[in-house]
Amino acid sequence: MSSSPLLSAQSLSHHYGTHLAVNKVSFDIYKGEVLGFLGPNGAGKSTTMKMLSGNLAPNHGQITINGYDLLNQPKQAKAHIGYLPEQPPLYKELTVKEFLYFCAKINLIPSNNINSAVNTAIERCGLGDMTKRLIANLSKGYQQRVGIAQAIIHTPAVVILDEPTSGLDPIQIREIRHLIRDLATEHSVILSTHILPEVQMLCDRVQIISHGHLIFSDTISALNKQRQVSNLLCTLLSPPPLGALQEITGVISVETLNPTQFRIHYQPDINPTTELLSRAVMQQWQLTELMPEQHSLEDVFMNIIQQESVTVGQTI
Repeated sequence: MSSSPLLSAQSLSHHYGTHLAVNKVSFDIYKGEVLGFLGPNGAGKSTTMKMLSGNLAPNHGQITINGYDLLNQPKQAKAHIGYLPEQPPLYKELTVKEFLYFCAKINLIPSNNINSAVNTAIERCGLGDMTKRLIANLSKGYQQRVGIAQAIIHTPAVVILDEPTSGLDPIQIREIRHLIRDLATEHSVILSTHILPEVQMLCDRVQIISHGHLIFSDTISALNKQRQVSNLLCTLLSPPPLGALQEITGVISVETLNPTQFRIHYQPDINPTTELLSRAVMQQWQLTELMPEQHSLEDVFMNIIQQESVTVGQTI
């Protein structure tokens, strides 16, 4: 990872009238990273994305893109940003190639490099068979590819994608996800999405915003650790008395789900699996299932949001 971030946001704040939409949000993103940006509706996510892309000025704070201050050096900074809003900015009366030539020119790519830039964007986005087609006649998936192509045609340092797979069918979603991972090899990618499995599949780090505050910022592995819970689901066809399960080392309590199925709660640092297996064999409990229990990613997300809601409520 590079020692210098390609994008640095420091204490970003923005308010609409008396409503504080974003409150002192700070983070960095480095080359080769895909950063997932999550938040419920009204959390301040779209406002933050607009500020990062240069479409909305923050009331307070600083944004640096590849070393250029977005407020003080907007032309230089924006030259290093590629942006795909949720509704791709396409001229649908043009063919794919005509549109990308137009995009190359407005991004001030030198004339002798335009052909190469257009062809590279077409190849990377899998548009080779679509170059002469009118954009209006393309499927939504291919229109999304054209939107990504215009965002990367000038090889920006940072690519910002707002809901890039929204409204696509499963095959198109898979193709766009492959494309995003490919982009990350040469760019930093900020991905705004409501689809939690997408974050898990694509992102190296994740940030969650709620009530304008950045309430979680860490790696995907750290987020996945929050899914781990200290429970075992256990099925015993000839179960012993509950006391026999509760005396196993590390077990805190045993919950009876039905006559043969139990949820075993244990101390996080003392996993009782080995002792439980040994006793089940020796005492013929007829163990047929032993499975660690996990929270879903949705559960973790909601728990983080709810904890923030409680905190906000206490400070009002």
